[in-house]
Amino acid sequence: MRNVLITGGSAGIGRACVERFVHGGDQVWFTYRRGADRARAIVAETDREHPGMARAFPFDQGDWTDHRRLLGRLPGPVQVLVNNAAVGSATVAHHAGRSDHERDEALLRINALGPLWLTQQLLPQMLRDGGGKIINVSSVGGGVATFPGFRLADGMSKAALGQLTRQLAAELTHQPVDVFALCPGAVETGMFEQSTLDPLTSESRAELVKRLPQSRLIDPAEIAELIWWLASAHSGPLHGAVIDASMGLGVHPGLLTGQGV
Repeated sequence: MRNVLITGGSAGIGRACVERFVHGGDQVWFTYRRGADRARAIVAETDREHPGMARAFPFDQGDWTDHRRLLGRLPGPVQVLVNNAAVGSATVAHHAGRSDHERDEALLRINALGPLWLTQQLLPQMLRDGGGKIINVSSVGGGVATFPGFRLADGMSKAALGQLTRQLAAELTHQPVDVFALCPGAVETGMFEQSTLDPLTSESRAELVKRLPQSRLIDPAEIAELIWWLASAHSGPLHGAVIDASMGLGVHPGLLTGQGV
């Protein structure tokens, strides 16, 4: 049984990851910031079939004091780190003021500095214990492709995870810790709803979904299954990979923007 830390585990891809890792027999510790009720509900649900296998911790990612507080509260060493917590162009409004510079700062602090700090804090223990897995959840926007009109700081913060993954993987080539970045596309999450779908009319929304690869949104459980596999013993050959998990959107971004469809 491994100890798995999943940030942003109270909704979307993070929640699907909590369920997948618990189902796979792992001890899961997950973080939340605004979803305390959801976090408690997840723990209660998992306790029915897997008692004591999931615990939730409040966490303000990108706040150095809170990073230290979280690491002090974890019950043991972490073998698998899933850097999933993030904000998008719309959801960043919950974490910052109204000005552009405040929201840009929050995007970079939460999406880039947060995973960097957690990785730096947990990696030494992984190396001392003889191994580990680090999975950085980036995005097709910034991590793989460019989407004109999207907020610059959003794409920059996701691109930073790709750089973190590549450089860390290069430095760990002869070490027993594997590092990956996974770049999901249009996943059916609250973040994608708020950033892309909510501003649309029902007709425009249906047209956009029809343009997407396979004319559908990706289920969070599909991404969680990939993350679970990357945390397995079989993923070593992909060490350092920045993986396009967008179902083809990364090679055809115009499907989302409506340009060159």
